[in-house]
Amino acid sequence: MIGIVIPTYNEAGNLPTLIEQLAPVGAQLLFVDDGSQDGTADIAESASATVIQRGEKLGLASAYVQGMGQALAMGLDPIVQMDADLSHRPSDVPRLLAALEGHGLVLGSRWIEGGGIENWETSRELLSKFGSGYARTLLGLPYTDLTGGFKAWRADTLRQINLPSIRSEGYTFQVETTFRAHRSGATITEVPIVFAERLAGTSKMSWGIALEAAWMVPTLRWRGS
Repeated sequence: MIGIVIPTYNEAGNLPTLIEQLAPVGAQLLFVDDGSQDGTADIAESASATVIQRGEKLGLASAYVQGMGQALAMGLDPIVQMDADLSHRPSDVPRLLAALEGHGLVLGSRWIEGGGIENWETSRELLSKFGSGYARTLLGLPYTDLTGGFKAWRADTLRQINLPSIRSEGYTFQVETTFRAHRSGATITEVPIVFAERLAGTSKMSWGIALEAAWMVPTLRWRGS
């Protein structure tokens, strides 16, 4: 059965639409909630989703590690990771799953032909493109979008990258998981997606996160992730 892992923090304004639009996929939804105060967990539970309540903000990367670990324990395969804020379009999930045939990992890519962004400031677009290019160059990877968080995994590929050992946070987590999959010999492909700015709530992107990623990416090669 398909699993979809979705970290949340105060996403009550987006969850009803997200859950409704994901219904045709027929997946088991797993929400990892970091202590939302707006009823996010209640909405997810009312939709018969699996909800991991962590009680406090512990970070996006650890939410994915815990959620994807739970998905593996439940025997789900394939496993999709995506945001709760509708910036990742639920209608794109079937395309990622279709592309997973014959691959271990599919990256939803904003920066290949057919992909793009909506409602971003130019500075943010340049920062994102620079981040992917920086990581691609330093790590010797051939993929265009390394900082995106919309991915579809085969369960075997997730097991091979040793999720519990990952210590990266922020956007470095997205780079590291793809880097590990590549080094493990997984076949990886990209499919175009359009990333839309969130409809409700506040973006998690910050210059602090970007600076952390710039400092952390070189260490991935040094420590032989």
